[in-house]
Amino acid sequence: MIKNIILDFGDVFINLDKEVIFREMSKWGGNGITQELIALNESYEVGGIDSEEFIGQLQIAYPKASAIQIKAIWNAMLLDFPDERLEFIEALAQENRYRLFLLSNTNALHIPYVEQIMGTQKYLRFKNSFEQFYLSHEIHLRKPNAEIFKFVLEENGLSANETFFVDDTLENTEAAERLGIRTWNLQVGKEDILQLKSKLRDVLPST
Repeated sequence: MIKNIILDFGDVFINLDKEVIFREMSKWGGNGITQELIALNESYEVGGIDSEEFIGQLQIAYPKASAIQIKAIWNAMLLDFPDERLEFIEALAQENRYRLFLLSNTNALHIPYVEQIMGTQKYLRFKNSFEQFYLSHEIHLRKPNAEIFKFVLEENGLSANETFFVDDTLENTEAAERLGIRTWNLQVGKEDILQLKSKLRDVLPST
């Protein structure tokens, strides 16, 4: 029986344009998205560097872009948060049938911008729907590293076989599955988190 649900944020609740960075940053010089920049982003997502250093390093890589332009491009991937998804997670929380957890790879620039997009009241309604609200830059761990899933399970006394994880990135759901967690790799544009209950029934009819 599923008792716990761990949910991703980007492209599960808030819509994203992940390609905007590739499209826009190429206009400002540099050599595209290199392995060094990927490593820089991963370090930023686990709080290894602060926003000032992150933007400074991107300015070195893209010398024609100002700090303001880089910040704007970085946040441009964050789109809308449909009201029906907020209402859905609030209703699920009120049912009190499952323990709900958010687990997101994110960073210190994106979260204030998300709150700006949603408005503080709606953002807090969303956040308060979860027992724990785990952001990678705050807990210094990121998906798909197995340690982040172990952290959530152990800190909250969860059993992997009673836990369901939803994420739009296959690499992340595969990592969770290796620990015995049931998963749904949500197909963006084809599926929606509003289908969660039917997915739970498909995976474990007894739930």
